[in-house]
Amino acid sequence: MPRLSDKTRAERRQHILTSAWKCFSRNGFHATSMDDVIAGTGMSSSAVYRYFRSKDEIIAATTEEGLNRVRGVFVAILEQDPCPSPAEMLILLSGELHSRTTHPDYDMTRIALQAWAEALRNPRLLAQARAIYLDTLGLIDALARRWCEAGHLPAGADTRAAAATLLSLMKGLIVMHHIVEDVDAGTLATGLSLLGGSLAR
Repeated sequence: MPRLSDKTRAERRQHILTSAWKCFSRNGFHATSMDDVIAGTGMSSSAVYRYFRSKDEIIAATTEEGLNRVRGVFVAILEQDPCPSPAEMLILLSGELHSRTTHPDYDMTRIALQAWAEALRNPRLLAQARAIYLDTLGLIDALARRWCEAGHLPAGADTRAAAATLLSLMKGLIVMHHIVEDVDAGTLATGLSLLGGSLAR
């Protein structure tokens, strides 16, 4: 049998992950079996197991990719000059959430909710998620420092606090979307302004 190229191997691995995301988005981690994932791929079980030895490995890879996609948003933003203002950032985040919930085959934000819960029972997954989130927090901190330089935030502002707030907002938007109701960028801006003014007083 001819040796597969790195490109083909990467494509097959991604195909397995995408097939798993369809199952996870529909039925959740625990109600999805490896047989379900294998059936979704259209591949043989032996072919799937060459890439992932268990469902836990697929969950770990899914979590890593989902978190790195979030991290990638801020990597791309920091490459922009000028970078988006805080108000523009709220619009961008609302758009990102919408794009992740409207894929025809899977909803990455539904999978994110499951990954957070899974991390609470799986120390290795928790360590993986924490490392990527801390890295993302550092990127948002760098963005907040850019905002200080541009005059959007006061000179000497606590940029780490701003970064933690923005990251918390992102997670809250996902919870609101799935459990309560969508919150648009305008509502977020109004609420933050009201709370900020109240706290300042």
